[in-house]
Amino acid sequence: MGLIKIVGAGLAGCEAAFQLASLGHLVEIYEVKTLKPNPIQKTNNFAELVCSNTFRSKSTKNAVGILKEELKLMNSLILKVAFETEIPSDDALAVDRDDFSKKITNIITNHPNIKIINQEFVEIKEDEITIIASGPLTTPNLQEQIAKITGKNKLFFLDASAPIITKDSINFEKVYWASRHGENNGEYICVPLEEDQFEKWYQELITASTTDIHDFEKEIFFQGCQPIEVLGKKGRKNLLNGPMSPNKLINPRTNNTPFSVLQLRQDNAIDSLYNIVGFQTNLKWPEQKRIIQMLPGLENAEIVRYGVMHKNNYINSPKILNSGLQVMRNKNIFFAGQITGVEGYLESAASGVVVAMAVNKFINKSKFKPLPKETVLGSLIDYITNSQHKKLKPMKANLGILPALDKVFENRSEKNLAFFHRAIEQLKLYLANN
Repeated sequence: MGLIKIVGAGLAGCEAAFQLASLGHLVEIYEVKTLKPNPIQKTNNFAELVCSNTFRSKSTKNAVGILKEELKLMNSLILKVAFETEIPSDDALAVDRDDFSKKITNIITNHPNIKIINQEFVEIKEDEITIIASGPLTTPNLQEQIAKITGKNKLFFLDASAPIITKDSINFEKVYWASRHGENNGEYICVPLEEDQFEKWYQELITASTTDIHDFEKEIFFQGCQPIEVLGKKGRKNLLNGPMSPNKLINPRTNNTPFSVLQLRQDNAIDSLYNIVGFQTNLKWPEQKRIIQMLPGLENAEIVRYGVMHKNNYINSPKILNSGLQVMRNKNIFFAGQITGVEGYLESAASGVVVAMAVNKFINKSKFKPLPKETVLGSLIDYITNSQHKKLKPMKANLGILPALDKVFENRSEKNLAFFHRAIEQLKLYLANN
């Protein structure tokens, strides 16, 4: 059994460490938070939940619920402890965050195959098997080391991303296809608003509730990535001459140019997801949903990723990692967690399961086979490592990235259950043969 170094004792790092240690490997976890606290941590415990205390829905009619069932089959430590520390929260898997982190910390620190090293990890050695799971706020010293591996243009520090919605939730009777330059028959979905519609929507936008910004995140506003609501508050012309300009976007149904147009751009290779162009935002998530669903054709928009404006570290995984989250140009180096581009507590932990499987195969000189794309976890890992993506946008588990089903269903509930049954069937076959 080999020695594996893991950088970071967050959800992904702890999951990967536990999985590998349970297989008999010796693991060293490097954790710096006791020496250099980051701006968002509250305690020195491992796997700390610093934002919400929920792992989201338990229903197998949605992606994150299906992912939970997949992780049960894969013996996830994070999911097991989440259920052990669960508190009442209707359909959501909410936990007592202190009990959760304390229990994870106790399990990891007392595992005979795991050694905790409380120091900053400052040198990635190419001849040592290392998993970088340093989270969204990686230390500057480690950032420099990562940049040496990835290239400086593939390590991102600011996450200012627009919401992403599913294509099949768009009402195409109210939107149309067009491009500002009239090329390729129009590759953007255009959402038209006439003046009265725009004015009503504009007032709701500029009065909607926003989330608080940490001091260390305020630099985002000076990088040309101002939230759409901030632009709007400076005057409606900032929107009409910017992200909502109607310029050259003639509506073929009317042969006229609308007063205002918001565009949606294809976001994934299988053409199932679209992002709202220029809609980086700091609105609270319920407000984002309300504001977006006021737009013509988006009344039933299914949002798979909300807009965010926060400081973050993540790599351009499609250009760097293979399906085992292994650096393609340096086989001893692996990544896991939010730094890979997965978004969400459970997704981060799930990436720890995948990287542990890949590292175990690598040490035993066996080939790691990608998880089936029909599973939520397999589709998520495929999304963040798909070479067709020129520049990665962080993603959470959602049904929009799964391969389409080969039949038509009477309703979405029936369709989503079919996704669930297919995912579990495919994962069981995969685990039985790998």
